[in-house]
Amino acid sequence: MKIKKILILLNITYLCLFINNINAQSNAQFNAQKMGTTLYLIENFYTDTVNLDKVTEQAIIAALKELDPHSAYISKKDIDKANEPLVGSFEGIGVTFQLIRDTITVIGPTPGGPSEKVGIMAGDQFIKIDGEDAFGKKVDNEYVQKHLRGKKGTKVTVSVKRGNDKELMDFEIVRDKIPLNSINASFMMEKNVGYIKLDRFAQESTKEFKQAMEKLQAQGMKSLILDLRSNTGGYLNTAIEMVDQFLKEGQLIVYTEGLHSPRQEWKSSDAGLYTEGKLVVLIDEGSASASEILSGAIQDHDRGVVIGRRSFGKGLVQRPFNLPDGAVIRLTTARYHTPTGRCIQRPYEGGTEDYYKEMTKRLEHGEYFHADSIHFPDSLRYKTDKGRTVYGGGGIMPDIFMPVDTSYNSKLYTNLVRKGVFNKYTVDYAMQHRDQLKAMYPDFSQYNKGFEVDTVIMDAFKTLAAQEKVEWNEEQYQRSKKYIKLQIKALIARNVWEMQQYYEVTLTEDPTIRKALDVIGNDKVYRAMLK
Repeated sequence: MKIKKILILLNITYLCLFINNINAQSNAQFNAQKMGTTLYLIENFYTDTVNLDKVTEQAIIAALKELDPHSAYISKKDIDKANEPLVGSFEGIGVTFQLIRDTITVIGPTPGGPSEKVGIMAGDQFIKIDGEDAFGKKVDNEYVQKHLRGKKGTKVTVSVKRGNDKELMDFEIVRDKIPLNSINASFMMEKNVGYIKLDRFAQESTKEFKQAMEKLQAQGMKSLILDLRSNTGGYLNTAIEMVDQFLKEGQLIVYTEGLHSPRQEWKSSDAGLYTEGKLVVLIDEGSASASEILSGAIQDHDRGVVIGRRSFGKGLVQRPFNLPDGAVIRLTTARYHTPTGRCIQRPYEGGTEDYYKEMTKRLEHGEYFHADSIHFPDSLRYKTDKGRTVYGGGGIMPDIFMPVDTSYNSKLYTNLVRKGVFNKYTVDYAMQHRDQLKAMYPDFSQYNKGFEVDTVIMDAFKTLAAQEKVEWNEEQYQRSKKYIKLQIKALIARNVWEMQQYYEVTLTEDPTIRKALDVIGNDKVYRAMLK
């Protein structure tokens, strides 16, 4: 007891000495000691038991929140989950799934993955995992990850219900490393036009992109549509590698600069796969960070036409710093600038909460529907290589504005999506008719041309909608009919084939895609956009 009192007296003495000598110490040292002393006082004098680890984490989170919207604290237990989409792989059984009626339903096995190797098919329902019932209210995404993911080489047994079979089928699956592809689709659209949908700028994205490009070029691609809509970004280095595929040697791609980070520039090499052909880049309000680096460089060098809506506006660079317990702080250390000098980071002086309400404000201001509702100050005006005017300070403004397509929107359509009617119906349909569809349409192109959502399908769809308590409004149905049928057809294709086929169906009715094809197809218009 005496020792503890002596320690307390020593610490109080130290605190007094510390306060008396703060003028001789740096501000950083002072604040570090101030924080340390606060934690010491809480631990030793607070009236109740305190979880000091939790208090420390909350203090770090609060401090970072005061800096900018993108500096972040990631606890040790969340590191792997946070990195997974960008690292590009995890270990598990390799299936895409959805929870339909509290049951794990396979949307599709990963090509070449452990589930496909043992014969798991789209539409299969996991009823048991390692002999334990795997359905009901206890089953959520966390449950699935806990039971199906695991170290490479470990085994899991699943009991599967397939189609109308009454007996369950048992499969023993050996877990393996599963790739997370960042390209959702790559295919030829029409004539000599290729299409690539890039979901994120991950560790393996450049490799995937080069493979997709080589495949399309072998099929005769002369023009490319690169779809970055809703691409929230990723690694800076990956963005640089991707831009390098489009520019000629020696062109500035991006530069970064910060108070403690001297200016650093990246320029293109001579290794670009596609430096000459027509290029259209698609962006929207969900395109951020690395997406804006790419679209900004393409725009500044007049390399291609950017179509869509104003991008998100994230121009801050985060660097990871490891903490002693294995946690990580991703701290903003610099701003990135496009080749013309634009920083496209939008203001965040109003605080993090206000910052993330920006998308709602854009909707209220009518920006999603009218380009003239967007105003940039003259002080943020820049010139591209050919003298075109572009602006910084709030995202990349496209060369051609495309409003949000509301032609299909109705309360009925929204409720069908919200209640999961599309997914439930198409998974069941694909499961019951897969063999029939494969026999009737030996390849997808035949399905895409010949399959129609007829009255029989729609009657069954309406019945399911009623079971899911979606009120059917005929007037709203007529408004959304075209897109309801399109979604049904596309989701059936995804469940019978793969995700790419979903895009091949839906993009035929996408106004932004049609505009991109029109621009590419008209040499005069394409050249005029880049003058």
